[in-house]
Amino acid sequence: MRKLKVRKSMACIGGTMLFACAAWAQTAPPTPKPAPDVVAGIPVNYDEAKVGTYTLPDPLVLNNGKPVQDAKTWLKQRRPEIVSLFETEQYGKAPGRPAGESFEVFEKGTPALNGKAIRRQVMIYLTSDKTGPAIQLLMYLPAGVTKPVPMLLSINFGAVQNAVDDPGIKPETVWDMKTNKRIQAVGKGFGKLNVEPLLDAGFGVATFYYGDVEPDYRDGFANSIRARYAKPGGTEENRAADDWGSVAAWAWGMSRVEDYFETDKTVDSKRVAIHGVSRLGKTVMWAGAHDERFAAVIASCSGEGGAALSHRDYGETVAHLTAPTRYPYQFAANYAKWAGFPDKAPMDANLLVALIAPRPLLLQTGNTDSWSDPKGEFLSEVAAGPVYRLLEKQDLGTEVWPAAKVPIFRDGLNYYMHDGGHGMVPSDWDIYVQFLKQALHPER
Repeated sequence: MRKLKVRKSMACIGGTMLFACAAWAQTAPPTPKPAPDVVAGIPVNYDEAKVGTYTLPDPLVLNNGKPVQDAKTWLKQRRPEIVSLFETEQYGKAPGRPAGESFEVFEKGTPALNGKAIRRQVMIYLTSDKTGPAIQLLMYLPAGVTKPVPMLLSINFGAVQNAVDDPGIKPETVWDMKTNKRIQAVGKGFGKLNVEPLLDAGFGVATFYYGDVEPDYRDGFANSIRARYAKPGGTEENRAADDWGSVAAWAWGMSRVEDYFETDKTVDSKRVAIHGVSRLGKTVMWAGAHDERFAAVIASCSGEGGAALSHRDYGETVAHLTAPTRYPYQFAANYAKWAGFPDKAPMDANLLVALIAPRPLLLQTGNTDSWSDPKGEFLSEVAAGPVYRLLEKQDLGTEVWPAAKVPIFRDGLNYYMHDGGHGMVPSDWDIYVQFLKQALHPER
């Protein structure tokens, strides 16, 4: 396979939060915590001068070495090759649509949010007996709209009743890592969605708690959708090397919501954008890459294992991500074998970005989020640009990393870096609305 040589620049960025907390409702950028120098016993590099050079896999070269010169070859040959590569080596192989899937709309349409919205609530049962994992979906549609609306589907770290200030939301429980049981959700402000600007712009908004699909800790396997597909006696420890991890499971859950949207006449299921933060940014990258029904993707600070380049030794690496004390359960077991030498891996984030082409992608980062490598995310889009151009969509139009608060809006690849750290700040919602107007055309 021909690879792309890239020289890393000398710019350096500051510290950030280490852990995957989605600060979606912050009133001001938080004071960045010092970037960790060692994680899971593994040193962390934040010095561009120590990165050197790296060679990226070329998205436009087939496994047999022949170049991809037209859209048909990309769509029929190269794209399936890359999907298979990520399924085998990084995220794992997930099943298709479950035969027993069913939907229960338990609230069909109630005025909400001071008359701005119509609230709808749905249970998406992922197993035929309805005793397995099920998604509680919260939806808001713009009031007074009579035609199917484009949607933003945001996968959330918290219970749906904590996502929006609305007393009409049916409360749900969340998983407790200590007891491995579901408990009452406590706290407000974590995972808040700024719904009103989206409604004002003509978009519907939907969200669900990621734990409805799988608890986010190693011992959560038994209560996950993955356990329902495992062989008798299957566990997290003995799963096949290319079996799906949690990220693929959460992405699979997003596809099940799209299944429901295809049955809902109030939703334009062909204009659904997806959004997630941190590990859920990784989730929406894979969901968008794997399921072409999604019309656009917004990934916030997805970092390593998402949109940041793994071949680039900066911030979190595959070794940090797959260390036994951290998140190996989130990926295929095969992913850990690249921990010592990611420069040898046949895949990287530029290929993942390319899988979303020709659909619009926005990577939102933070200039002090060193751990997630915002520059590495920008460079992955640069390296995926040839695929977007091949499919007659715009690349970023520049190879110069922009300053904070300078958005790049194009009809294909888009990038924005806020002034702040990991997750989101309030002003990011304005960027999202601008992107979605361009990507989903709510005026249609």
